[in-house]
Amino acid sequence: MSQTDITADVISNLPLDRIDAVAFYKLDALTTDLICCDIEMAGQVWTFHEEAAGWDSLIAHLSLLPGFKANWRKVVVHPPFEVNTTEAFRRA
Repeated sequence: MSQTDITADVISNLPLDRIDAVAFYKLDALTTDLICCDIEMAGQVWTFHEEAAGWDSLIAHLSLLPGFKANWRKVVVHPPFEVNTTEAFRRA
């Protein structure tokens, strides 16, 4: 599922105890990179991107996952114009 805006209702549909995995990566958007996030839950993948309204709220929510890798952004942004997929969380 791809989401445009990340509202409180969207976040409420992503309960932390049901999230299986979170991965961040970049898409090449010609002159810039677009940071994206895939959330795996119940056999579905929810996809979000940093330009969506509510992105900061989503990241704050995901940061509460046990063992969430807080340094994901540093890993994803360098080097530029490469995908740099990094898994920030996977339920054991």
